[in-house]
Amino acid sequence: MIIKSNNAIGVSIVAPAFNEGMTIISNVKSLLSQEYPKFEVVIVNDGSTDDTLEKLISEFELVKVDFFYIEKIKTEPVRGHYRSTNPIYNKLLIVDKENGKSKADASNAGINSTKYSLFICTDVDCILRRDTTAMLVKPFLESDKKVIAAGAALRISNSCTFKEGMLYKSHYPNTFFAGFQELEYIRSFIFGRMAWSKLNGLLLVSGGLGIFDKDTVIAVGGYWNKSLGEDIELITRMRKYMHEQKKEFEIKYIPESLCWTEVPDDKEVFLRQRVRWARGLIQTLFLHRKLFFNPKYKNTGMIVFPYYVFCEFIVPVLEVIGLVFILLNIFFFGINVPFLVIISISVYCFYILITLSSIFLDQMIHKQYSSLKEVGRLIIMVFIEPFVYHPLNVYASLKGYAHFLLKKEKKWGEMSRKGFKTAN
Repeated sequence: MIIKSNNAIGVSIVAPAFNEGMTIISNVKSLLSQEYPKFEVVIVNDGSTDDTLEKLISEFELVKVDFFYIEKIKTEPVRGHYRSTNPIYNKLLIVDKENGKSKADASNAGINSTKYSLFICTDVDCILRRDTTAMLVKPFLESDKKVIAAGAALRISNSCTFKEGMLYKSHYPNTFFAGFQELEYIRSFIFGRMAWSKLNGLLLVSGGLGIFDKDTVIAVGGYWNKSLGEDIELITRMRKYMHEQKKEFEIKYIPESLCWTEVPDDKEVFLRQRVRWARGLIQTLFLHRKLFFNPKYKNTGMIVFPYYVFCEFIVPVLEVIGLVFILLNIFFFGINVPFLVIISISVYCFYILITLSSIFLDQMIHKQYSSLKEVGRLIIMVFIEPFVYHPLNVYASLKGYAHFLLKKEKKWGEMSRKGFKTAN
């Protein structure tokens, strides 16, 4: 019904692009294929040093235009705006700016250039379902309270096949690291995000896909370009602002797979990404520490923020400390080995139960994979994840914390991409 409505809320899709020349054309065409009556696509060329801008100009018949640009959120200088001379691409706007060394700065320039009251922030390499915009807008229309943001489930595009910018056939990733991340994404989005949404306690709307109330984002100053976790930091700041303004609000989660994104499939890039995430987490928690058990901020201060401190930040530290104490006891003081074995098996079985339940629900609802063999491979990963993948995540978290405490130079790093497989 939203798709057919003449009174639909306008939505701007903002996607930063830096050196995306290899896939930029197909990705932009994918974003333009949204089935929604009132939207625009704002691509921010963040000072690319390759042929990203040249390819855009050539393919979409772009010309530089006079644009009434108001810098509501401060960014690196914007060099110009481009629109197409071809009416087919009248929903496309290209923003060319100097490199800001962060996705946050590019996103802010895109937000400044949008014309609608809601904006979707995504990555230019993400593939969106054609009804993504319509699905993301629904909470803003249906809720009695002011919705300031909403997110949805992300899926991993590695090994999937795409045709004309849309998902053609979904497959379980065939590489080691991507396979474990698929498992991690399923568990996180099926159980974690859904539960927090029910409590109106979402502190994270994934940077790969989220829709936001533009006025609220501008009021809090947009994305913070010094953050290494700009997605969680923005939501934390928005929640804090709404509490301080004594305004009722909601942040919604849509349990639908609306976006496919490429993830790191080699150890070096994977660890670099997770170190950045960990550093972004501790940076956000430290910056907004006044929220911690502060009743002024209601459930954000009393439930959500403490959860992230105790269960997201501290847990990797406690795991290492616990392991050290166990080893010391085994070698020097003696330990009740049968009890240790029972506790360890109980924790392991609880993890298996939660993860297998996530997979079962995912298959029941989405039927994501094309064969039972792929589901079987995913289930095998469940049993070995705690011994192989989880320790790497703990290592990356501790390294990220150390970088923050030692004030090492912050680096976002680049993720080399292989692009999407296309069907003939």
